[in-house]
Amino acid sequence: MLVKPWLRLVTLTCGALFAASAYANFPSVPKETYKALNLEQSASPKQLHEALVKRYKDPAQGAGRGTLAKYWEPIPMSMYFDPASFYKPPTSMKEVASRDECVKCHTDESPVWVNAWKKSTHANLDKIRNLKPEDPIYYKKAKLEDVEKNLRSMNRLGANEKLKEVGCIDCHVDINTKGKADHMKDLRMPTADVCGVCHLQEFAERESERDTLIWPDKQWPQGRPSHALDWKANVEVAVFASMPQREIAEGCSMCHTNQNKCDSCHTRHEFSAAESRQPETCATCHSGVDHNNWEAYSMSKHGKTVAIMGNKWNWNVPLKDAYAKGGQTAPTCQGCHFEYEGKYSHNVVRKIRWANYPAVPGIAENIDSEWSEARLDSWVKTCTQCHSERFARSYLEFMDKGTLHGLAKYKEAHAVAEKLYKEGMLTGQKTNRPTPLAPDKEMFAGFTQLYWSKDNNPAAIELKVLEMGENNLPKLHVGLAHVNPGGWTYTEGWGPMNRDYVEVMDENTKMREMAALQARVAKMESKRSSSLFDLNSTGEKISLGGLGGGMLLAGTLALAGWRRREKNDRS
Repeated sequence: MLVKPWLRLVTLTCGALFAASAYANFPSVPKETYKALNLEQSASPKQLHEALVKRYKDPAQGAGRGTLAKYWEPIPMSMYFDPASFYKPPTSMKEVASRDECVKCHTDESPVWVNAWKKSTHANLDKIRNLKPEDPIYYKKAKLEDVEKNLRSMNRLGANEKLKEVGCIDCHVDINTKGKADHMKDLRMPTADVCGVCHLQEFAERESERDTLIWPDKQWPQGRPSHALDWKANVEVAVFASMPQREIAEGCSMCHTNQNKCDSCHTRHEFSAAESRQPETCATCHSGVDHNNWEAYSMSKHGKTVAIMGNKWNWNVPLKDAYAKGGQTAPTCQGCHFEYEGKYSHNVVRKIRWANYPAVPGIAENIDSEWSEARLDSWVKTCTQCHSERFARSYLEFMDKGTLHGLAKYKEAHAVAEKLYKEGMLTGQKTNRPTPLAPDKEMFAGFTQLYWSKDNNPAAIELKVLEMGENNLPKLHVGLAHVNPGGWTYTEGWGPMNRDYVEVMDENTKMREMAALQARVAKMESKRSSSLFDLNSTGEKISLGGLGGGMLLAGTLALAGWRRREKNDRS
């Protein structure tokens, strides 16, 4: 029997639509990630999530305590920094509670949590479904449909079922839980893969940082520096593992948690997208002596425009619409760093060239490479949203060359101090320089010495050079990158580096002059034939002892003569 053409068309169309609905269909997830996961880009949400989670939880891929785990023990706060490794449900709470009972109890126990949740999208899904196209958050309606599609693909939501809400029990036990949860057995602290069950696109975008940041000469390990592997970057640092002052070491952990969870940017329990689009969100971590991005940005004209005008802008619109529909007239951290070739995603490393730290070996040498130039072109496209291409290229060249000036200043000072080290001339180097704690070994101006010191390790001049490269040089580059003149010339960057340089050179001169004086004294001492106060020195040349003795005799005779004259005057 022949099938009518229109029926065949309907059948094919329905089949295509059904097949398409099973695809993850996330163009923002780069092809490099699908390749790394051994997936086709037509993979279903279930397949994509499972592959991402398998890699995400693999210790060989950066999960957990790291290869230095035997050197350090967690403290109570560690369970909140790395929940997958350390979180244990509380034993004091014996309640077995339903979805509604969680909210009722926590309204009394932790009311701010509940109030924040009630303001969130999670608590008001029907409101999202009823949005009108003219509403600035109308895009969330399609996002909710995507979330439900993801859940159906993972068999967590029925074919015709809709999510009523996302409450305490969904995140802290399991999504779409119908029954009750035992605090002592079932409670969990959500990790990034838990958020990724619903927010699969965003999770996959963030995880793609592992796959798109591959340095041509291995200047950094693959996927670093990035949010996707920032915990691995933390626990694999020797001084973090070795420090007995765990509460100090874990200060780094508070910012290196983006790999483990999502609430560093999306503050719980409101998880406001509007909040996370504002530059202040980045300030807590991207600030300070070694990466003062926030200070540099906030003092720039860009940052000042946001501070002056930002309360008139609509932060609810997606980043892609910030300029056209949100009223923004200046860039934010998110507007520049989330953008790549005109698209926005949670992969923020696709344009990295300097990686914040110019002194890392191979970074400066790579800055004119084909790899780096391609990324420079992507930055030009970002800048040309507001500026001409000529202006953008001129400024980026300005930034590169300014950074290279700072690097040259640092390298000169580093070479001078390192020569002292190699010659064994640093203060206490031969007598009072203990070896660092395991797993570290003896080093010169190493990262460990920023946080660990004992006796004359490190020496003051050594620490000065280290701070010059780890703190002031990055500040110079960051000031340039964020267009803050004082941030690279006067207040930060070059000015402080110049002071560092002067102090290093001053100390080098003093140490070498002292060494020369000590050598002369030693040489003279080696040639003397008697002690310092020996008056019977008969050597062919006057020794140090003979000279001293002669001076003592002359002084004694002069004193005796003065006393005789004084006595005669009185008489």
